Amino acid sequence: MTQNIFTGTMPALMTPCTSNRAPDFDALVKKGKEMIEAGMSAVVYCGSMGDWPLLTDAERMEGVGRLVAAGLPVVVGTGAINSKSAVAHAAHAQKVGASGLMVIPRVLSRGASGAAQKNHFKAILSAAPDVPAIIYNSPVYGFATRADLFFELRSEHPNLVGFKEFGGKDDLRYAAEFITSKDDQVTLMVGVDTEVYHGFVNCGATGSITGIGTALPKEALLLAALSKKAAAGHAEARLRARELDEALGVLASFDEGTDLVLYYKHLLVLNGEEEYRLHFIETDELSDAQRNYCELQYDLFRNWFSDWAQQGGVIAECM
Repeated sequence: MTQNIFTGTMPALMTPCTSNRAPDFDALVKKGKEMIEAGMSAVVYCGSMGDWPLLTDAERMEGVGRLVAAGLPVVVGTGAINSKSAVAHAAHAQKVGASGLMVIPRVLSRGASGAAQKNHFKAILSAAPDVPAIIYNSPVYGFATRADLFFELRSEHPNLVGFKEFGGKDDLRYAAEFITSKDDQVTLMVGVDTEVYHGFVNCGATGSITGIGTALPKEALLLAALSKKAAAGHAEARLRARELDEALGVLASFDEGTDLVLYYKHLLVLNGEEEYRLHFIETDELSDAQRNYCELQYDLFRNWFSDWAQQGGVIAECM
C-alpha cells in the first residue's frame, strides 16, 4: 500500500461544464493543478461536490484518469447507488494510480442495514487493497459508521486508514473519542468547512476536505495552519484561527446545504472562472435572492480579510 495521503488540506473539486452541459475535463485538470500549486496536499474527485450522481460511471472514471495522468495526487469518491459501480470505481482508482479512496456508504437500497453496509465497505476496500482509504461519514447518506464496525473492517482491510466526518461538532467529537484516539495510525479528516477549527483543535484532525477552498484556497489553507498551531498550544494562533473561522462562517455554511455546488460554482464565477457558470441540469440555479446574499457575503469576507491579514504576527507566519 502507498503512503497514507490523508493529511493536509484537500479541495473537493467540482465538475465544470462545457456549453452543452457535458463535463469539461480540460478545465477540471486545470483547476486541479491550480489547487496543488496553491499549496493543497491533494484533490478529491468525485464526491458530492463533483456531482457524482449526475455523471455516468465512464465520465467519472475519465475525470479520475485525466487528473492522475496530469500527475496530481487524487482521492477518488466511490459514491454509487449500486455496490457494483462503487467497486468498479475503487478498482479503477487502483488501476490508474490514484492516491486515495473515500468509501461512501450504500444509499437508497438497504442503506440503514448494518450488515449491508459492512459488505458494501468490504467490497470496495477489497477492490483496491493498495490504495489508502477513509470512510466518509455523513448524515446525508443516512448511515453512521460507529467504532465497532470501523475497527472490524480495519482488522481485515489494512488499507482502511482513516475517517472523514461530515457531521457537526458532536459527530467529530465521537470520531475523535472512540475511533481515532484508539489507534494513532488512524487519521481523522474534517469533512465540512464549518468545523475546521473544532476538528483540528479539539478532535486531533490531521487534515480537512474543503469546499470553500476551491474559491478561497489561501484563506482555507491559512485557517488549517492556524488551527494546527492552536492545537499545539499556541495562544495567538488559537485567537486568530477563531477569528478567521467566525469570519468564514456564512460562506463555509454553504458546504452544509443542498445547494452547496450551486453556491461554490457561483463563487468561482465571481473569481472569473466562467467554466463553472453552467450546471448539468439546466434548472439547477440559485435564486436571485440566494445569489445576492452570496455576493454580499463574499464581498464582506474579502474586505474583512484584506484588513485583518495586515496584523502580521502568527497570521503572516502561517500565510
